Amino acid sequence: MNDKNILDAKQKTPIFHLRTIRLFLIFSFILIFTISCLAQKTKSQENGDRMKWWREARFGLFIHWGLYAIPAGEWGKEKGHAEWIRHTARIPIDEYDKFVDQFNPLKFNADEWVRMAKDAGMKYIVITSKHHDGFCLFDSKYTDYDVMSTPFKRDIMKELSDACQKQGLKICWYHSIMDWHQADYLPRRDWEQRPAEGADFDRYVKHLKNQVRELLTNYGAIGVMWFDGEWEDTWNHEYGLDLYKFCREIQPNVIVNNRVDKGRSGMAGMTMGGSFAGDFGTPEQEIPGTGLPGVDWETCMTMNRHWGYNKYDKDFKSTVDLIQKLADIASKGGNFLLNIGPTAQGLFPQESINRLQEIGKWMKVNSAAIYGTEASPFKKLSWGRCTQKKLANGLTRLFLHVFDWPENGTLIVPGIYNDAKQAYLLSDSKKGGLKIRRNEDALFLTLPVESPDAINSVIVLDVIGKPDVAEPPEIKAENNIFIDEMEIKIISDRENIEMRYTLNGKMPTIKSPLVTGAIRLSNSTVVTTRAFREGKPVSSSRQVKFQKVEGIPAVNVKNVSAGIKYEYYEGDWNFIPEFGKIEPRKTGVAPNFEFSARERKEYFSFRYTGFIKIAKDGVYNFYTKSDDGSQLFIDDKFVVDNDGLHGAYEQ
Repeated sequence: MNDKNILDAKQKTPIFHLRTIRLFLIFSFILIFTISCLAQKTKSQENGDRMKWWREARFGLFIHWGLYAIPAGEWGKEKGHAEWIRHTARIPIDEYDKFVDQFNPLKFNADEWVRMAKDAGMKYIVITSKHHDGFCLFDSKYTDYDVMSTPFKRDIMKELSDACQKQGLKICWYHSIMDWHQADYLPRRDWEQRPAEGADFDRYVKHLKNQVRELLTNYGAIGVMWFDGEWEDTWNHEYGLDLYKFCREIQPNVIVNNRVDKGRSGMAGMTMGGSFAGDFGTPEQEIPGTGLPGVDWETCMTMNRHWGYNKYDKDFKSTVDLIQKLADIASKGGNFLLNIGPTAQGLFPQESINRLQEIGKWMKVNSAAIYGTEASPFKKLSWGRCTQKKLANGLTRLFLHVFDWPENGTLIVPGIYNDAKQAYLLSDSKKGGLKIRRNEDALFLTLPVESPDAINSVIVLDVIGKPDVAEPPEIKAENNIFIDEMEIKIISDRENIEMRYTLNGKMPTIKSPLVTGAIRLSNSTVVTTRAFREGKPVSSSRQVKFQKVEGIPAVNVKNVSAGIKYEYYEGDWNFIPEFGKIEPRKTGVAPNFEFSARERKEYFSFRYTGFIKIAKDGVYNFYTKSDDGSQLFIDDKFVVDNDGLHGAYEQ
């Protein structure tokens, strides 16, 4: 297997069907197969200064604009296209190139675009310098397929970068690694008639880097290089790491997203653990369910259903939804990159303008609850969200985002042990104090009958010290099964508490054992823990079951050789087919879980069978990554079902 035991697939329906994974030597072991989305941890000490502005900004504008705005989503009888129209409508390159002579957005006004973003409370703009179609919105000396070849003949990126500098926003570039136009880019689209003979991908990479150098040299300081289109198998980790370093060599302070490299977990956007390049994760059209401590991430999302302009797409998210999404993302420690697809004339759709204005109205009052905030100390709040800031005087300012204003006039802030200093409505310029009282582990705030904002009313609550929220200690272990014995740790970042535990499933009391270090288990047990202060419980309990198991017996295998057997299939499947009813196109032995034996670029599947040598008894974790379906069998036992299109990760 490869170094990280990762099965990587972006094709139509790659199938991982390992019917037998066995040992060469005779001793017992247990093999656990897990699928996991492990976010790459931020190296805070290394990039803290470089990331500081980005972490404080929290809100940015994404712009998808290019030749695809001209057909506006329509081709033939189909009206559901957008920025992918050349691919989804299968437009021949010569026909698509005719849009170059039609691109003349005379109503484009860089200052106006930047002003609208700034008035909405956005701090940075990310725009498509080049999307997958290969057309460049900047003046590039390495191609004629750019804006200078259009009737417009103006460097749009230069005008936007100047406008951002003038108005105090950061300009950032989205730049596609994939390029459907450049002659050396591979692979070609399956439906294209354009031959690939003579194409040289390394030569394309040189072209890509030349254009990146232009973008990082000719337009002043760039906030972010936002790459995309890295998933095709011609791009690899070595290219990604090299491009990341290349960007940082030109502008040491530039931030680079994780799509510069391989390893992204589909739409979830986070990178598998390891030495992958990239400064932040990129969830697409979704918000992580919980916060990701120590990880930088940014949700990118459309206002309607498409990234590029589609004149028929009127399915816009409401202002209520967008403002509450902004609060939700900030409460989890992330950034919100909200997209607009301008028209071919260079105008934002009126629906987008309306929402920017409405968001801006809310931000003018409440931006302090977004900018520079950190993730909520609360796991869940029934009435809304919370963001926080550390104050210089030893206080912590909690911003309570109230979506559902209490009818009885009392807001309950549950499970917080800090003493409150003051509370007031953020919209109240006089900072008139709200009455606060304590009831056991909750603070009760008396509110006005009417909410100041029907969408999201923000209350400032200053508490003394670091938030002391009634979260139970965490139980840390590599796995919840073991063979001989295992070590677990019970930890908490709360201050002035005692952590006590039991090993029989019962609720810990003040008489239960005190956590003083690692706990070693030699039998199956249920570990329960709880926090105490001054002899009283100050949290709920947390419980994890650990099971002692017997390993899968090893087997003797003779006459083995390196590699893994494969069966290669072709077909258009939405789910994993019944392999027993179809014949493989070919069989053989591959050096690894790879696709060099394929005869298509997509619409194919592999089934692999083989043995694996395990060095010693233990519990082993393997990670798989599959965008379009996978299953795992060990000795005919069905272990993992990750079937279906875009079923990226499942345990």
